[in-house]
Amino acid sequence: MPISKKFAAEFIGTFWLVFGGCGAALLDAAFPQLGIGFAGVALAFGLTVMTMVYTIGHISGAHLNPAVSVGLACGKRFPVAELIPYVIAQLLGGILAGAVLYVIASGKEGFQLSAGFASNGYGAHSPGGYSLLACLVTEVVLTFMFVLIIHGATDRRSPAGFAGIAIGLGLTLIHLISIPVTNTSVNPARSTGTAVFAGGWAIHQLWLFWLAPIVGGAIAGLVYSGLFGESKA
Repeated sequence: MPISKKFAAEFIGTFWLVFGGCGAALLDAAFPQLGIGFAGVALAFGLTVMTMVYTIGHISGAHLNPAVSVGLACGKRFPVAELIPYVIAQLLGGILAGAVLYVIASGKEGFQLSAGFASNGYGAHSPGGYSLLACLVTEVVLTFMFVLIIHGATDRRSPAGFAGIAIGLGLTLIHLISIPVTNTSVNPARSTGTAVFAGGWAIHQLWLFWLAPIVGGAIAGLVYSGLFGESKA
């Protein structure tokens, strides 16, 4: 598959993830009387990934996330030479989604970027007031588990056709656990897509939501490859 098609697939897929997931958080989570709450936002993120796995998985692998690409590269399931193009496509898709959401959200009276624009944060900007250490550990552990799920679900020894379900439900569970802690990142492209519009503290704290997911994803790739990879003997 040409890298240009993979780039386009990752761009569109990451746009859908950020638009769908963060859109649910911004537009629906606390909508008067009909708000979908944390559970609805968690499901929205899971559904975006699930639908993209079946839409573009056969084209680009549907990474939609720099931490996933790094984790798959560390697990020797993805060529390192394609890592930078994938990350660029994911970032551009996430930022475009943030731009579209800004246009929509700002169309309502009373909209304020100071509310955070669904950005990820720690300390005073954690939804539940969790410390930097707590948020760091949360993001590393949950990204580790997410990438481990991806490795296992897409292993050629796994039942064919069910990867999207496992990955989508895995991301849903991750959000159910961690929305109160960090507003859930486990994805630097998702975090960047909203932070560039929120500005201020969201940009200042963005480093954590690059570092922790990439560390967690890389460890997962190494662990899965080392413990569960197929023997060449």
